[in-house]
Amino acid sequence: MVNRVLAACGALLLPLGALADDWPFMTFETAPFLPPQISVTKSGATDPGYIFVGPRGNQERGTAALIYDEDANLVYRGPQEVTANFKVQRLFNEDVITFWAGDMMTLGFGYGTVHILDNTYREIYTVKLQEDFLSPDGQPRDSFIDLHESHVTNRNTLLVTAYNVTQRDLTSVGGRPDDYMLDGMFYEIDIATNEIVYFWSALDHIDDIPFEESKQKWAEDVGSQEKPWDTYHINSVELMDDGYIISLRHYWSGFFVHNNGSILWQLSGEKGAGDFEIDDSAEFSWQHDIRIYNETEEGFVMNLFNNANTPTNEVAATTGLSFDVDKTHRTIKTLRVLNDTDDVIHSVSQGSYQLLSEETSHVVLGYGSIARVKEFDANNNEVLTVQFGEDNAVASYRGFKCQWKATPFWNPTLVAQRTGPESVQIYMSWNGATEYDNWAVYSSQYSDGSDPKFEARVQRTGFEAAIELTGLTSGYLQVTAQKGDNPLGTSEVVSLES
Repeated sequence: MVNRVLAACGALLLPLGALADDWPFMTFETAPFLPPQISVTKSGATDPGYIFVGPRGNQERGTAALIYDEDANLVYRGPQEVTANFKVQRLFNEDVITFWAGDMMTLGFGYGTVHILDNTYREIYTVKLQEDFLSPDGQPRDSFIDLHESHVTNRNTLLVTAYNVTQRDLTSVGGRPDDYMLDGMFYEIDIATNEIVYFWSALDHIDDIPFEESKQKWAEDVGSQEKPWDTYHINSVELMDDGYIISLRHYWSGFFVHNNGSILWQLSGEKGAGDFEIDDSAEFSWQHDIRIYNETEEGFVMNLFNNANTPTNEVAATTGLSFDVDKTHRTIKTLRVLNDTDDVIHSVSQGSYQLLSEETSHVVLGYGSIARVKEFDANNNEVLTVQFGEDNAVASYRGFKCQWKATPFWNPTLVAQRTGPESVQIYMSWNGATEYDNWAVYSSQYSDGSDPKFEARVQRTGFEAAIELTGLTSGYLQVTAQKGDNPLGTSEVVSLES
């Protein structure tokens, strides 16, 4: 995989004055990784899968795409870079992992690229957006895809969001005729060709989305190119039968965009607003991650992550919400409210709602600015809590739980450390591998590992396994990762004198 190294702004999208992160990190002999040591609490039966996060905080250590198992073991650590939306998706009927990597702006969005890897971690597609954009710092980028969305559709396209600094007359909201603001846009891109197949801009629909209705009010300290007014804050796009539904955080709403580009309706979390009547439990604000299920001509199920808070305004517990939306009668009925009452969270930014399975009805919430991921069962009970940093000091834009099988294209790693004249301590790992369950250890008198002698079998124990061997005065070592007796990958030969 390409070793991309990008600038990281540690506390982006976190409250100002965030606490120092004193969360413990893991260290290994076989890799120079420093991922956070996650804390896992289980209180019930969980669905299968690994935890996928992209931690980001006020320390550079651990900033990478990370996979953990439910026993708090690291499974995979990607290149050190700022990542978002790290998860498993289906592309051309195969499981792939996808993630955004790039440059995050202090204003709460980013410019970057979406990377798609197969089950050997080879990068098979790299999706870029190379439009004529203006950035707050005026610097050009290789790709202008925003961090908020990178959703693979069932037609093998990628839905992405984008933010462009644009001048507009903002006198209607108290601004100036030539102020700068952020346009909220989305693109549908053909993954195989990188061609744009659909484009939409909120600024083309001011009559349907008036500036005056933005909850992010214009202020005297915004309006410059360096600090444009974030009117819309688009943060998710979902494909529907005849168009798309987009989440505009700063309007507390989802808007249905027809295939012809027109807005047909607004579903607001504020009572009395939008085109649907909502019940008391359906109120939401500052939301993320609107997702649609079971769509028919009459309606659909809509899930979302309800932040309900901002860095300056703590209102209510952050929740996961699921609604039955009746398009015929324009009503919304609340189906589920997910909230761990023993661990009430106020997430001021970011977050995700993931339905793991329609059969089990388990849901995973990633709490964004709060470094936690929780799984809830069909009865809305919390059954799993994963924490990977100090509250309000470390964030992961979204957090997921995904089933994943991978055999990396790179070799396992072996490190040998002499502990005595005839003894050696060895350490073994295979970053990203999910399918092996034991190691076979071999010695040889030859540098190419020929004529090997079996020395030991070591069960897989987390990311890194270790064993001390005795009776070895010289020669070479090599290890093979196995599933049962089936070899899956073999390390390089290591000299006992090294």
